Amino acid sequence: MTAPDQRGAGGGEPVTSADHGGDRPGPPAASAEESRRRLAEAQGRVVAALVAGGEVPEGFDPERMRAQASSLVAKRRAIVARIRPDTAAAAGADLAAEFAAYARARAAPPPDYRTDAADFAAWLRERGRMPDPPPAKRRWWSRGRRLS
Repeated sequence: MTAPDQRGAGGGEPVTSADHGGDRPGPPAASAEESRRRLAEAQGRVVAALVAGGEVPEGFDPERMRAQASSLVAKRRAIVARIRPDTAAAAGADLAAEFAAYARARAAPPPDYRTDAADFAAWLRERGRMPDPPPAKRRWWSRGRRLS
């Protein structure tokens, strides 16, 4: 078996990495930083469209983005209802509509599901859909006893 032909397309000199740009320097650092900045902005627009009702970026199918955004809100709603069943009970049959309105009112979702659940409960409470939480109970060992 012989080694593969290492000559250029014309059959002359061997092909080197320099012939394919292997020795050329990469893009200037400023250009790379600018590319990263543009990518971050584009990603931010996609996230805003998905979670905050932002405008759908150019090049994306608006119907697919709407469907995906709706799916993400439904996932959040289901998790919040599992974490805080009292919110689901308070919203009742309007849970889907109430949670969708709550999600649209936020610029971005909270950092975690427990915060999302607490924020949704507060949102329902502000609208009179959920009663105030009961006051914290005092422990039996802290009642009526003062140490002097």
